[in-house]
Amino acid sequence: MADNESSPHAVARRRQAHYWSQAELARRADIPRTTVSAIEGGRLTPSVTAALALARALECSVEELFGGGAAMSRSTGPEWAWPPNSEPARFWEAEMGGRRWLYPVESLSLNVIGHDGIWQGGAGREAGADVAEKTLTIACCDPAAGLLAAEYARASGFRLLVFPRGGGAALDLLRRGAIHVAGLHRSTEEHPELNAATARAQLGGGYRLLRAAQWQEGLALPPDDRTRSVDSLLRQSHRWALREPESAARECLDTLSGQRRLPGRVVEGHSAVAQAIRAGWADAGVCVKLAAVEAGLNFVPVRTETLDLCFAESQMHDPRIQALVRLLRSRAHRRLVSELPGYDARETGDLFKL
Repeated sequence: MADNESSPHAVARRRQAHYWSQAELARRADIPRTTVSAIEGGRLTPSVTAALALARALECSVEELFGGGAAMSRSTGPEWAWPPNSEPARFWEAEMGGRRWLYPVESLSLNVIGHDGIWQGGAGREAGADVAEKTLTIACCDPAAGLLAAEYARASGFRLLVFPRGGGAALDLLRRGAIHVAGLHRSTEEHPELNAATARAQLGGGYRLLRAAQWQEGLALPPDDRTRSVDSLLRQSHRWALREPESAARECLDTLSGQRRLPGRVVEGHSAVAQAIRAGWADAGVCVKLAAVEAGLNFVPVRTETLDLCFAESQMHDPRIQALVRLLRSRAHRRLVSELPGYDARETGDLFKL
């Protein structure tokens, strides 16, 4: 023990030989700086992914850094799903496939859940396996996801953490194994296979789609704007609330505008589009009908989309996934969804293989 305490960790020695700071190594390895600090301090056993990333950045083998063996077969310490913006950082914790993940607290309007701990200086108070193993994580842009989380907790005894992300970003988190479920809504009545094709292109095989709902997406306008023509709206000099690139809403607007660049600012999420228009700094934007109605805005429907929830087939028998499937198939939930403005629950709960 004394030797370990007096001798720098192999990661620290090699980092210092390159004259790099912890922040520089973290950037090169694409992992949080706090993770580097915790590994060098012996407070965290790295996941296989983090160990390989460090080895590549330091141009050596994993064995040279960590010695290999059983300790590297599976991480016992948590890993950030994405780095916190600052420290101290409040976090939630969830388990997935034997790995424990930490999530910076965000979107308390969707997650009315107290944080599990505080992270500072490369260490944190952990929630423990009991809480982590009873947590399901989902990334999607459904403005009704907070309602889903409340119904899920009430029906299952598990908790559901919702992280607002567009479809592309959500699938990327799922590909990394950092979340359980990703939501996407690229499928339309004209192109019903786009969700499956998008997920297959980004993830490959071995995944399933769980139908959450169909909904109306269109243009949100101020309450006093009675324009009903999409062409007329696009010809006018509007200040647009633009969704982020690779989101389905942005693709919808790009299709409507013929890829013409429109003036405006980028916001994240359907509700953010509606609130920008309600606040008066945007004149129009693409969002789902629910977000527009809740903000008291006018709405011009453009197309009907399908919202699917994607998860790994290997997780099919996880009790948390099973609880989600049961909830979406329940009569009470389907009725609740069908009563939301612009939502259709006739296919809610259907399962599809990629």
